[in-house]
Amino acid sequence: MARTGTGAAPHNWYATSEAALPEQPALRGAQRADVAVLGAGYTGLTAALALAEAGHRVIVLEAQRIGWGASGRNGGQAIVGYGCEQSTLENLLGPQEARLLFDLSREGMARLRERIQRHAIDCHWRDGYAHVPLKPRQTRALRAGIDEMAQRYDYPLQWWDRGTLRTHLGSDLYEGAVYDAASGHLHPLAYAHGLARAALAAGVVIHECSPVQRIAAGKQPVLHTAHGEVRADFAVIAGNAWLRGIAPELEARIMPVGTYIGATPVLGAERARQLIGNDMAVSDANWALDYFRLSHDHRLLFGGRASYSSLPPPGLRGLMQRRMERVFPQLHGVGFEYLWGGYVDITRNRAPDWGRLGSNLYYAQGFSGHGVASSGLAGQLIAEAISGQSHRLDAFARIPHRPFPGGRTLRTPLLVAAMAWYRMRDALW
Repeated sequence: MARTGTGAAPHNWYATSEAALPEQPALRGAQRADVAVLGAGYTGLTAALALAEAGHRVIVLEAQRIGWGASGRNGGQAIVGYGCEQSTLENLLGPQEARLLFDLSREGMARLRERIQRHAIDCHWRDGYAHVPLKPRQTRALRAGIDEMAQRYDYPLQWWDRGTLRTHLGSDLYEGAVYDAASGHLHPLAYAHGLARAALAAGVVIHECSPVQRIAAGKQPVLHTAHGEVRADFAVIAGNAWLRGIAPELEARIMPVGTYIGATPVLGAERARQLIGNDMAVSDANWALDYFRLSHDHRLLFGGRASYSSLPPPGLRGLMQRRMERVFPQLHGVGFEYLWGGYVDITRNRAPDWGRLGSNLYYAQGFSGHGVASSGLAGQLIAEAISGQSHRLDAFARIPHRPFPGGRTLRTPLLVAAMAWYRMRDALW
């Protein structure tokens, strides 16, 4: 959730290909609710929808427009799991808790699909996701991961050799693929709008262009804006990378990371299918990864080039085009009709950071690039906890998190230096 700006949707292909929602009025004066939610992205909207359906009066405050942040401009890939490896969760929590969290991730994906169907959300869902290695060490790691996921998590994945992958993907760059039939991709902004329509129909009140300036904790938390306030029995912080001083204890544990996506001109159905024949989503196995998929109007959507400095990389358009042409030489000279970016929020260990502050202030953050499905799970578990069933959210609250080193002044340059090392590893190993 942003603290400043015009309230307009970011200029990108998602915004131009999706009809705008009617504007919701800004907050004026004092209001009362059972639950106040900061942020009208996937987490906040899913929590609000579930709480309203359970009989709670819910008010959502959004600084810009619905889906303005990562929920409306992300890569659209919905993947089972989290931003960290399962081995990370095993080391942090033990195998039993790690298995519980993975099973909840599978539930989150199932609930995502069910939500789309139940509310008739036209977000162009497509099945299938391929994780593709470029180097032998990556191939070895991914193939070992298939066995581990089958034996320890009862989760089926397929290995495609180079020849099998080539029948689906028009690129010779990769050594093979781990194919996940349960994951997939969607139109992010259309999904956010669909959630908002469902929430509004369930009685949720949404105030756009109403940035929260501060939160007064207490028996009844109060969310203050420039022109009003909402007092509630419970509050939910779902601002992720856009907290900007609203909750310093949470903000210290996440780092906003810029990521960028380009959309080619319309290629036509035949040419698009020559790139990705089965319409799956794809991402590579590098730390600084590339990811791509087709749009419903037959464009290639190509993402990557994360920025850890809060500034776009110099020469971004040319850089992105060269990376796309490395994957698909047949697109030489095609370029991008749209190019945009946004922030994801990462934690130091890339594990989700969900829980509560005190007894009545809930939060979810740290999706680390895997928020399309898991953010809905977070919203659902927060709604359960507010309704009196907190044990599933408590499983995530047990994940230990530490602040980024360096404080507000030095944490960004330290992270930039660390990421430079990972990029060098991608290039050399």
